[in-house]
Amino acid sequence: MTAAIEIYTRPGCGYCSAAKSLLTRKKAAFTEYDVAKDSSYRQQMFDRAGAGSTFPQIFIGETHVGGCDELYALDREGKLDGLLAGEKAVP
Repeated sequence: MTAAIEIYTRPGCGYCSAAKSLLTRKKAAFTEYDVAKDSSYRQQMFDRAGAGSTFPQIFIGETHVGGCDELYALDREGKLDGLLAGEKAVP
């Protein structure tokens, strides 16, 4: 079973593009919430990730990954594939 992946993005965000690129390279399907298309997504993101959060904000299953840097760090540490596969996050 694979984990549901959700990513909150905004147009012109290089970090958003980089995060989506990594997920695409991993062949991980994700749901993108573009705040330019629906402004309610911004509040939804803040409710889930905390006000003052930057773009993108990434959620894999029940785990709030954080932003692009955190996503790439998980990949470097060899933890991203397991998370994408639906395994519980290792603290």
